[in-house]
Amino acid sequence: MLNQKLKNYNIILASASPRRQEFFKGLDLDFEIRLKPIKEEYPPRLTHFEISNYLAQLKALPFKAELQPKDILITSDTIVWHNNKALGKPRNEDDAFSILKTLSNTTHEVITSVCFTTTTSEKTIYNITKVTFKSLSDDEINFYIKNYKPFDKAGAYGIQDWIGQIGVTKIEGSYFNVMGLPIHAVYKTLNDLVKAS
Repeated sequence: MLNQKLKNYNIILASASPRRQEFFKGLDLDFEIRLKPIKEEYPPRLTHFEISNYLAQLKALPFKAELQPKDILITSDTIVWHNNKALGKPRNEDDAFSILKTLSNTTHEVITSVCFTTTTSEKTIYNITKVTFKSLSDDEINFYIKNYKPFDKAGAYGIQDWIGQIGVTKIEGSYFNVMGLPIHAVYKTLNDLVKAS
């Protein structure tokens, strides 16, 4: 359905995430993947969704000069917000353990921002999901890190993995947002972009 509306556009997904790529396939969209390296750093004054918004927009910058009139570039970033602090991807096993120990028996927020860039406009949306973990034992955390190696995931976990299945007791908001893309909001924004053009 959306594919028909976007048939005159070229959708560019700037993400190496296999999960985000699967979501776009699930929307039955024709899209291409373009990747450019970027240093994911943000000003320390930023908090909460300001961080993920900034990083999603930052990821679009290297592509702007090459965009064509019918291109829609999509970039995104996910952070975990807990105890007034952003938790990104773990640096190593010790860092992953420390992050999961912090999330154990508490509720945190997963924030994903998505930036839609064309030659004439830029629109950034964000989505927030609250996730509650049971009390995770050290053995459970170590088993997960050893077997699932969650080093490419914000907050050191994937909700679709074993630890999400055995550890998440409550979720408020979009499950897919926790996986890395609020796909319902992406669908709506793409529809709105086509209507506005």
